[in-house]
Amino acid sequence: MENKKYLTFRIHDLHYGIEAALVEEIFPLPELIPIVEASTDIIGILNLRTQIVPVIHLDWLQGYLPKVCYLSDYIIILGWEGLQIGILVHLVNEMLELDDEVIETAPDDGFICDINTTFLTGIANLDSETIFLLDSKKLVRQPDILVTLIWDAQSQLEMITGDEQQQNYHEYQQIEEFQTPNFYDLYSPHATPEERAIFRQRAENLRQSLEDLEVTNKLMPLAVIGIGDEYYGLDLELVREFTDIDNLTPIPCCPNHIVGNMNLRGEIVTLVDIRNVLNLPITPIRVGSKAVVVQVDDIVAGLPVDKVLEVVNLNPAEINPLPTIKLTGDAQYLQGIAFFQEKMLIVLDLPKILTQGGLVVNEQI
Repeated sequence: MENKKYLTFRIHDLHYGIEAALVEEIFPLPELIPIVEASTDIIGILNLRTQIVPVIHLDWLQGYLPKVCYLSDYIIILGWEGLQIGILVHLVNEMLELDDEVIETAPDDGFICDINTTFLTGIANLDSETIFLLDSKKLVRQPDILVTLIWDAQSQLEMITGDEQQQNYHEYQQIEEFQTPNFYDLYSPHATPEERAIFRQRAENLRQSLEDLEVTNKLMPLAVIGIGDEYYGLDLELVREFTDIDNLTPIPCCPNHIVGNMNLRGEIVTLVDIRNVLNLPITPIRVGSKAVVVQVDDIVAGLPVDKVLEVVNLNPAEINPLPTIKLTGDAQYLQGIAFFQEKMLIVLDLPKILTQGGLVVNEQI
């Protein structure tokens, strides 16, 4: 059976996974509109490019009251029965490709580590780490109520905005039935005025419709990584997984950019440092560092990085040509720049880097 990819994340001290094929977007938590009376699973809704998306908190799904939400939390958007739902998580970890040998079937009814196994499709055991794999078909316990909620909220949204798609998002929040209690009273009582402003700005950015963004092509999914002080975007279709370097075997007589080999669940992956191509200072790569495993045609390589930030969908129209003063590497390996969390995001041309950047990856030593 073909291995499946899972996006892994944390809530509190527990490690979860969900099939990566279901994941459509990941972004930092925005201000939500609470709908506490609709369902005990739904903590609120958000307006994602004029589409209403309900947000589930796994604490409530397990029968516990949700703990405080923070500015550092994330929303994972899943495709579900032709609709979209969000899951609130504390930390997005990595993308893993798992085979059946490491996955055990979860009991149909019971609890493991205070987790209701009803919502699990399996349990993956990797070394000393246990990952609870969620069953997407069971995340929504009351689908009829959920669909009605979405339709009602969507009708309210369309009634208010009409053809005026530029109308401020906060006018929607003044609908009487959605006004109290508010997001901060329920889920983030300690948020400072500055943090509340960031939550609201995130909500406003997500509200912008595709027409507002003048999209001429479909959105480009990018994995955002950090190397040094720079942020880079990688075409998500070329990314196999994010992982930690938990073993490293040096290769004698290799160029400096060949860091060594890593055994990734039985597959030998060569670690290739692209800092030279990007004209960045070389730093030591050690066990415990992070890496992004990528595949371009028949080339598979692990790229050591300092941070794995998130996955975003970028409008191609937002990618601007590189100004000469901002170049951090040869322009032929860079697609352009955009902006991410008020920082410059450099979009890499990964196929060119691996095939034309002078990086020997698969050559026999």
